Amino acid sequence: MAYQVDRVQIEEKEREKSIDDWLPITSSRKAKWWYSAFHNVTALVGAGVLTKNKVARVRWSRGPGIAVLVLSWIITMYTLWQMVQMHEMVPGKRFDRYHELGQQAFGDKLGLWIVVPQQLTVQVGVNIVYMVTGGKSLKKFHDVICPDCKSIKLTYFIMILGSVHFVLSQLPNFNSISGVSLAAAVISWLPQTKTVCLPRSYSTVAWGASVHRGKQSNVEYGYKSSSIAGGVFNFLSALGDVSFAYAAHNVALEIQATIPSSPEKPSKKPMWKGVVVAYIVVALCYFPVAFLGYWAFGNGVADNILITLNKPRWLIAMANMMVVVHVIGSYQIYAMPVFDMIETVLVKKLHFPPGLAVRLVGRSAYVGNLHLPAAKPMANDELFTTRNNSFISSRHVQR
Repeated sequence: MAYQVDRVQIEEKEREKSIDDWLPITSSRKAKWWYSAFHNVTALVGAGVLTKNKVARVRWSRGPGIAVLVLSWIITMYTLWQMVQMHEMVPGKRFDRYHELGQQAFGDKLGLWIVVPQQLTVQVGVNIVYMVTGGKSLKKFHDVICPDCKSIKLTYFIMILGSVHFVLSQLPNFNSISGVSLAAAVISWLPQTKTVCLPRSYSTVAWGASVHRGKQSNVEYGYKSSSIAGGVFNFLSALGDVSFAYAAHNVALEIQATIPSSPEKPSKKPMWKGVVVAYIVVALCYFPVAFLGYWAFGNGVADNILITLNKPRWLIAMANMMVVVHVIGSYQIYAMPVFDMIETVLVKKLHFPPGLAVRLVGRSAYVGNLHLPAAKPMANDELFTTRNNSFISSRHVQR
């Protein structure tokens, strides 16, 4: 009898291992430190770099804006270091998923209820924001290269991006999307060289075009709102934008799970090395765009600085297409933990056999359902911006 019980336990462990070897987060542990670097750059930078001009609401010319940006950079880097250390804080165990760390802290059931709803809210919301942002940049690209063409609704551009995500979502794990993530990371910040005269990143285009335009004649640097209530709201909105800028915490443990680990060579060392590189790149992206964009346009700058700029047309078109590529990569980074949750439920709870069918149906259903709120026809683009900013301001709750 004892032998049969042991055999059942062994078979159950083997089944669990085979499932873990199939699930996207734990199926591949061959990543190097530079995988951590460009995955974190893709997760951190996103299209948030283009909204850093809204820090004007914090009046950076008088100090608070600069202080908020720099302090948030330092504080979030420190908290990310803490998460990297906690990945293997229990000997012999790796916390491969955010909710596993929550279960360790609050218990198996309470940990799930505390972490999973917040994590899903953030990651699903970010995916919606990136679909809308990518659609707006794709529409801007179309309008710039063909100003005389018939106007096309934003909804259709979002649907075009959705078709791309339907295909890319079938890539099994983080390592399989490394090429997409690398491309997204590279075009977020890559400076010019003496041998290459073309700007090769949209953040470079954003601040470079602002410098080229120069300080506008009617520029204003004061608070945009004349009322106290409006000033407070704009200040909090700017803080929400800043918090939106540093979001890799939501996928840090899942990224680290792809790195091999042993007692002699723990995964925290290459992971942290990649994080440091990523934060340096983030600083080089965010600070010039925020400060130079605000210097050129003041408090009248648009939420997305590339929407403010129109000339030279070829350069603005290229930069907007770079944004499209980047948000495609960022979408996949934030969607992968969600895919892992969906497939875990389907395989472990509902006992569907792991395989291509489960992946195809589960991931396609997720991408398709996300298009319902993202591609819903709107009266104008401003309503899109209002809804996106409402989510962005609430995104800090998980920290």
